[in-house]
Amino acid sequence: MAVTKILARKGRLDVGIRYVLNGDKTQEQVLTARLNCEPGREVRQMLETKRDYGKEDGIQYYHMIQSFCPGEITPELALEIAKEFAAEHLPGYQAVIGVHVDKEHIHAHILFNSVNADTGQKYHSSAQSYYRQIRAISDRLCREHGLSVLMQGEASKAVSYIEWLRQSKGQATFRSMLEADLQEAIQDANDLGHFFLLMEHKGYEIKHGTRLGFRLQGQERFMISGRKNPMFTEEGIRAAIQGNLSAIEAGVRPAVLPRPSYRPYVPHPKYKGFLALYVHYLYLLGKIGRRQYPPRMAPHLRQEVMKAERYRTQFAFLRENNITGPDDMTAFLTRTEGSLASLTKQRTILNVRKKKRQRLYTALADVEVLAPAKELYEDGLSGMEAEFAQYLEAVSTLEQCGIPRERLISEKAQVYQQLAELNRQIRQERKKLTLCREILDRIPQIEQTLQNTNDLRKEVERDERRRR
Repeated sequence: MAVTKILARKGRLDVGIRYVLNGDKTQEQVLTARLNCEPGREVRQMLETKRDYGKEDGIQYYHMIQSFCPGEITPELALEIAKEFAAEHLPGYQAVIGVHVDKEHIHAHILFNSVNADTGQKYHSSAQSYYRQIRAISDRLCREHGLSVLMQGEASKAVSYIEWLRQSKGQATFRSMLEADLQEAIQDANDLGHFFLLMEHKGYEIKHGTRLGFRLQGQERFMISGRKNPMFTEEGIRAAIQGNLSAIEAGVRPAVLPRPSYRPYVPHPKYKGFLALYVHYLYLLGKIGRRQYPPRMAPHLRQEVMKAERYRTQFAFLRENNITGPDDMTAFLTRTEGSLASLTKQRTILNVRKKKRQRLYTALADVEVLAPAKELYEDGLSGMEAEFAQYLEAVSTLEQCGIPRERLISEKAQVYQQLAELNRQIRQERKKLTLCREILDRIPQIEQTLQNTNDLRKEVERDERRRR
């Protein structure tokens, strides 16, 4: 079976050709071939073709990759299939072929000039040409050489290729399995830390950071749970655990619900410093105050109208934190940096504590995850020896530690909850720092823009007085 993909490249031809013909990857260039060009003169001949037809701009070359299943094909056969493919699909195009054997799976690289040497036409790649030509020819050549082929069907726009392939076979995808486990853990969890504990005990490795990721044992990459469904972001999971799961699923309530803090009525203040500067600027942009006619503004100021919402956010931030001048901003930055340093230190201490207990926490997860494998082994099913041995080792680790399992589970959930809360607070403090730096960078620009606008207004007023 060959998985194919084609990439359009605007970079240098010599770099691409050097990569395809790399001797370290192609057994000292034994597994290489050329089509319509000579060894050692590939780059020059391709550039001459572009120059002859006056098509030196745009896409310089196309790079196609055929990846084969490990153990299904020999390098020599992969090279033969790639040569047959190039001869059938790329008549008149200059191409270089290299079969790379530096990884577990053998893969063939076909790099060809974007301009046809015979007709001068440029190659055009689309989804339609991929399925009707590249994929069809590749699958036919695989069948002719006794290799397996991919199932035919239309790929979904919303899922990855692997997910589509498993769905086309009627199998559960990794993402559907993950979402089902997430749903079950949300229903059973008491808080976010308990949720992470349950997911770990289902066999998932968890990646905390900007986006929450999960990976099953045996998977190479983390899956971002909230990429397609906001309910499975960290904030969405937190809201669902708090008792809003049914409303979120019904679409009555958003997964992440903004909750503005209550502020009692206070008389409208007289703004000074930075606040007055932002009020004046937003007034000129026509975003505050009542105006019957649009404000008269300079062209360069009109270009800034699209950024008004960002200015609103910055203004609200200044008002909520009572920042009216440089001294207030400096004090706020100092407090925020100190708070961030303190939170980071707390997280480090907690991570050290977690690391000391990691062997026991891993054993807890292994006991839960491998319990079905242990039952299958006891029922006489072969192939479960390694899992059964790992299960016994985890049980032994827990028995030797001298801590009751219920107490250890409670402690683990508490540590995970504290880490989740600290991560949330650290993200908030970092957002504040980012917003402060944006405001400090923006202030001089706003002042200069206002100065230019005032100068222009005064000049217009002088011209109007002269006309009178």
